[in-house]
Amino acid sequence: MAEPTTIPRSEHKLSRRHIDNDALKVIYRLQQNNFETYLVGGGVRDLLLDRRPKDFDLGTSAHPQQIKRLFRNCWIIGRRFRLAHIKFGRKTLEVATFRKQVPPETDTERAAREAERERAKQKATAAGDRQTRTRLVIPRDNTFGTAEEDAFRRDFTINALFYDASTRSILDYVDGMRDIGRRTIRSIGDPNERFIEDPVRMLRAVVLAARLDLSIDPAVSTAIRRHRGEIVHSSPARLVEELYKIARSGASERIIRDLGDAGLLKFIAPELDRARSDALWKSLGALDDYRRRFDDSPPTLGNAVLLGSIVAPFATIERPRRRAAQEPLVKRPLEVSLGLLPIARRDLERLRQILDLQHRLADGHMSPRARQAIMHRSAFAEALTWMEIHRQTPELVAQWRGEATGAPSSPDDEQTRPRRRRQRRRRRRRGPGAGEPGPGSGGRGPGTEGPGT
Repeated sequence: MAEPTTIPRSEHKLSRRHIDNDALKVIYRLQQNNFETYLVGGGVRDLLLDRRPKDFDLGTSAHPQQIKRLFRNCWIIGRRFRLAHIKFGRKTLEVATFRKQVPPETDTERAAREAERERAKQKATAAGDRQTRTRLVIPRDNTFGTAEEDAFRRDFTINALFYDASTRSILDYVDGMRDIGRRTIRSIGDPNERFIEDPVRMLRAVVLAARLDLSIDPAVSTAIRRHRGEIVHSSPARLVEELYKIARSGASERIIRDLGDAGLLKFIAPELDRARSDALWKSLGALDDYRRRFDDSPPTLGNAVLLGSIVAPFATIERPRRRAAQEPLVKRPLEVSLGLLPIARRDLERLRQILDLQHRLADGHMSPRARQAIMHRSAFAEALTWMEIHRQTPELVAQWRGEATGAPSSPDDEQTRPRRRRQRRRRRRRGPGAGEPGPGSGGRGPGTEGPGT
């Protein structure tokens, strides 16, 4: 086992003051229970590059169930590889057990594994054990390892640094600190092999270089040009997720430009590659300007707004007026295509709602009742965000936001109406000498009928 290079606190600038307090609590508790635990990955990289990390991910020698026993606020997620999510209010910390690189399966191994999995599934089904069926996990993907093995499994050297909060030192197995100093993206191992194993790594290399203003090692650039066509074998769902991350990064314009120059964009989304023009750069630039105003991505910057900022310059998204407005959703054509990327219908329909609201929001002659109705539309907040990003009408946006702040939670809210007092029913006194109520009178004496009888 190779010993890592240990960089003491005096030789680096990463400080515990910049690490989330809850992340430190998790690290200390795991270490107190004799589990090797570090801050890993992008959090260490960003802090060393003087950037604010988006997430504080942890790596540990503890297995998921061991983590769960130490934290009541822990949930185990994942089927292919189990992860521990520890929740602190709305914040979630991801704690992953150290993994090791698993060599590619042979056809014989793959067939044997699938046959064993099928036999286990049939056995559980025959026994009626639903819980066992839901826990059938591919054991190959849950191959735990050591910190060293976990470091060499990662994609780039700058992502394989571990920070030990107890000693305030950095553990470096792959010369990542040297590449941090050189601001260079270098692959761990032969990039040709690593990109064939996981083609999405090519995309991440370009994204990291553009987002963090880093250079790409010549060997990595050569491997990207050689194997860029392999990106078509990646999971479309992963590529969509990466696209939305790009749009939220605050550097989407530069990233899309660089993906096009690297030749990756034409394999991922040829429509977007052909649409590289001033209109696209203007749209993405406006999105980036808006995103950089916030430390974290605002909740109104949802997938629909991100998708529209990417495709609006070249695609027809708005719902046709009048002629098709009454047609069922399934009959309305989805006119947006992005190559390999499957666009969720809910995101596209939400985008259409956002765009449909734009002309309504710009109408200065609406009645107060109509304005109230618009403010209670589910897409109202995102429609305002779109207007703020792309319509460049700050006064109008401020006016709507001001009205929305003082608007009631619902136009039919009972608090907005005066409460009607419940009227008590008046009982009439019986006349003198009135007898007992007769049969069939319902317990009411003579003369107790309501008025008008």
